[in-house]
Amino acid sequence: MKSALTSIPAHHPAGGRGAGGTSPAILVLPGGGYARQADHEAEPVGEWLAALGIHAFVLRYRVAPDRHPAPLEDAKEAMLHIRNGSHGLAVDPARVGVLGFSAGGHLAATLSTSTSTGSARLDVPEAVPDLTVLCYPVVSYTQSVHQGSVDNLLGSAPSSDLLDELSAERNVTAATPPAFVWHTADDAAVPASHSLDYAGALMRAGVPAELHVFPRGRHGLGLAAEEPGPDQWTRLCAAWLDRAGWASPPSAAVSRD
Repeated sequence: MKSALTSIPAHHPAGGRGAGGTSPAILVLPGGGYARQADHEAEPVGEWLAALGIHAFVLRYRVAPDRHPAPLEDAKEAMLHIRNGSHGLAVDPARVGVLGFSAGGHLAATLSTSTSTGSARLDVPEAVPDLTVLCYPVVSYTQSVHQGSVDNLLGSAPSSDLLDELSAERNVTAATPPAFVWHTADDAAVPASHSLDYAGALMRAGVPAELHVFPRGRHGLGLAAEEPGPDQWTRLCAAWLDRAGWASPPSAAVSRD
């Protein structure tokens, strides 16, 4: 499988933030356990970001039978392309973020914690996002693991060193970008401890983090437009992005199917 990157240009109201100049961009990484990609966590999310005045780039990264570091290589290639590429969109290269769901959240977290691919061309500061949004992410490969993601990314017998390397909560530093993180407490597929541990690691490192854990909601909700509780996440995230100077006012953050 080859990777594919789709761009969704920002929508700018006349005179709004970003009109006539550069705009921030966010790389969207759908989930799917490193076996596939969930369509509802892809282009619909890009359209939501575009409505906030943010250019969105949706990446269909390589999954099983391709193994690590293939997805991370794809994500770093995409980050460098967004910052420097000839995609035709007016992107502010100093404001390029990442948003990931589930296993896509794991990919976003490893991207954010500068996990190595072994390529000197890709393992550069420009491949690290400037902020991170994690939606019910897989984070740890050593605690409360989502075994399907581990097996699909690493095969059946990965080394303990590799599992540590791909446990993003263990690799947070003061240089890791700020993050907005959300989960549901009764997620039966990926425990909320993944989000708690990542946000906690950020806070201990002195990195700003905003964490929301909603009492109920199944795994894989995407934009969660009709799920009471989690349906707030898009509004809360839009407000966080607005405070960072990346998005239009929160009133623009309308949840979409």
